[in-house]
Amino acid sequence: MALSPLSPDTAASVVVQLDRGELTLDIDQAHWPLSELVDFAERINPRRAFLFVSRVLGRHIPVAPARMQQAFTALAARVPDELPGPVLVIGMAETAVALGAGVHRALQSRYPDALYIASTRHPVPAAVQAPLFCEFTEAHSHAPAHLLYGSPNPAIQARLLATRTLILVDDEASTGQTFINLTAALQQSGLSQLETVITATLTDWSQPQTPPDLNWQAVSLLQGQWRWQDRPDAPVPVMPRVDTVAQGQWPILGAQHWGRLPTPRPMISLPVMTVQKGERILVLGSGEFVWPAFLLAEQLADQGATVHTSALTRSPVALGHAIQSVLSFQDNYGLGIANFVYNIDPSQYDRILLVIETDPASVDIRLKAALPQLEIMSLADQQ
Repeated sequence: MALSPLSPDTAASVVVQLDRGELTLDIDQAHWPLSELVDFAERINPRRAFLFVSRVLGRHIPVAPARMQQAFTALAARVPDELPGPVLVIGMAETAVALGAGVHRALQSRYPDALYIASTRHPVPAAVQAPLFCEFTEAHSHAPAHLLYGSPNPAIQARLLATRTLILVDDEASTGQTFINLTAALQQSGLSQLETVITATLTDWSQPQTPPDLNWQAVSLLQGQWRWQDRPDAPVPVMPRVDTVAQGQWPILGAQHWGRLPTPRPMISLPVMTVQKGERILVLGSGEFVWPAFLLAEQLADQGATVHTSALTRSPVALGHAIQSVLSFQDNYGLGIANFVYNIDPSQYDRILLVIETDPASVDIRLKAALPQLEIMSLADQQ
């Protein structure tokens, strides 16, 4: 698949040949080159054949934490100044949980009181006593249902309900309909003072019919439109069932203030680790539990290690194109669904650290066997 790089602010068309059809991108504006932002692959999904594979998210392709931080900062810089507060930043599960938290962190100098929350497909444990705030759907996703939780803290819940500006963060917007669905669900659930919606995405291919009663703005690092042409003889894949929204056999451990509940500062206490300068380390997050993994990767890189970060995911993607390797195993939540990790060559790393929010015994033996230098870290207990 040939993909020519585009210089910033270059308008062009790019044609991507995939096994199930042809994807044409008409690029209107690029603040970052396309080839530095995304690659492409095939979804194992009958609803949509193609996938924009981010090069800066640390999800399907391992990325240095400093590169992720550059993307966080660049996208946050596109968000306007002097937005009416209170401000609420939402990161979309599971792909944009860390992106949302990173954008929120980058916005702290301008909006120090902004709250952050990530959507989730994991019900919060009853012991946390957090109210379910709303539900919404992402129609083309491998797992359409999302949950958003409120806070058991009355003061934070009051700030949530008083939101006047909503900043919705995702890796890409292909139609914009998910953002519209989420905004409507939030208004119906109590965000009656909402005035402004900012959608912040790495790549924006949408032309949504936005609600007339809101000031709706879209910011991104690259903007354009896509067109897809099916190949008539291409077989339609059977997607594994990964759309579960339930509590699994292995309970979620620890507090949820890294982002699954509304928080003014998504944080986690990190263990003290000593690494060697130049030591090659891969830090793997697990599903939605990726912001703690990023913070750990950032800490280890600051000590001089050569660090990359990626994540386990429930997103089923076909081998080929941007996906050069795939490992498949059972999820660590005990939901009985497949999980995957992509583009991992164990020989490239001295240590691989898997960061989870479940008991270490929850990790599938097949993943342990495939990554012999794997070290399992249940950082939930550090919260």
